[in-house]
Amino acid sequence: MSIADRWLLPDGIEEVLPPRAQNLEFIRRQLLDLYVSWGYEYVIPPMVEFLESLLTGTGRDLDLKTFKVTDLESGRMMGIRADITPQVARIDAHSLNRPGVVRLCYAGTVLHAKADNMLASRTPITVGAEMFGESGNAGDLEMVSLMVESLRTLGIDSVHLELGDVGIFRELVRLASISADTEERLFDLIQKKAIPDLKEVLEQLDIPAFISQLILELPDLCGNREVLGRARQLFVDYPGILARLDNLDEIARGISGRFEGLDLYFDLSELRGYNYHTGIVCATYLKGQRIAKGGRYDHIGEVFGRTRDATGFDVDIKALSAHIELTQGESSRVLAPGAGDQDADRWRKMNELRAQGYIVIESESVAEHCPYRLEKVSGEWQLLPSGDK
Repeated sequence: MSIADRWLLPDGIEEVLPPRAQNLEFIRRQLLDLYVSWGYEYVIPPMVEFLESLLTGTGRDLDLKTFKVTDLESGRMMGIRADITPQVARIDAHSLNRPGVVRLCYAGTVLHAKADNMLASRTPITVGAEMFGESGNAGDLEMVSLMVESLRTLGIDSVHLELGDVGIFRELVRLASISADTEERLFDLIQKKAIPDLKEVLEQLDIPAFISQLILELPDLCGNREVLGRARQLFVDYPGILARLDNLDEIARGISGRFEGLDLYFDLSELRGYNYHTGIVCATYLKGQRIAKGGRYDHIGEVFGRTRDATGFDVDIKALSAHIELTQGESSRVLAPGAGDQDADRWRKMNELRAQGYIVIESESVAEHCPYRLEKVSGEWQLLPSGDK
């Protein structure tokens, strides 16, 4: 191995350098402060847990993303978290075990054994919010609103919001009595919108023709609000699905009333997170890149001994930072060349400037330009533009 190879990082694993690291921390603080202002309490789950705690009830997709290690203390298998949501569900159900509605928020790095795509990071930094104990669509509306507000509070107004409901596909699978293996095949084809292949598989199944046709229609049920009208005509004989469409429509009307200029899109074949989502799913996009995702995942707390309705979302702040120009601190740097540690007035002035938001650097050997400098004029330390003499 050459010396250069020793410093290489694995594919999809990256370090965050200045000034991006500062920007990421600024975004993290802004979002957590926002969530706290909405009543969400901050929790810090551990980076690793026993595998069954991390993966129970979450499905195969998260299992494939999770790094597994052996705990030398107990001999049991542990996992490095690939998603923080199951950890927060455990905290609600077991560690806190409070009655009524509980709102929690979090921030942290997750590790993916396999990246979502060729360009995706395997170490996303996520900030999220979860609500437990609220079964009605008021909870879904709150979470979608908070997800949109997460971008608005950072100055991003052009938000593309996508809404769907995995329960529609689940209901069709139940009506057709489809096996788990076949369900997985159909799920994959619907996600890819591979309609010819989907049609071929459906023709081979021993299920009613009208159910096959409804499943085949799902990939085309995407677009603006008129999609809900088309879906109501297709599913007119299925009250359970109609109720889900009404719920989506109510959330859409609520969110449109709260945010002007929102680009709202529906995709009834969006099955992301299907293995543990149970109802509405939502995502926000900026310039075609998914920034935040979430949805309803009722009963995930069952495996921890407590059945809880739940809904939530998380924001990938690494992806988000690529769409935000932040320059805080760049125009407020002050060079305070040394006058010795004995000058108490200089020390007090430096602390005053830092309290006012200035970045004060003492070293005279600083290489970067500072717009301001601290100099003693007529016996007093004063803040001067660097060009003044």
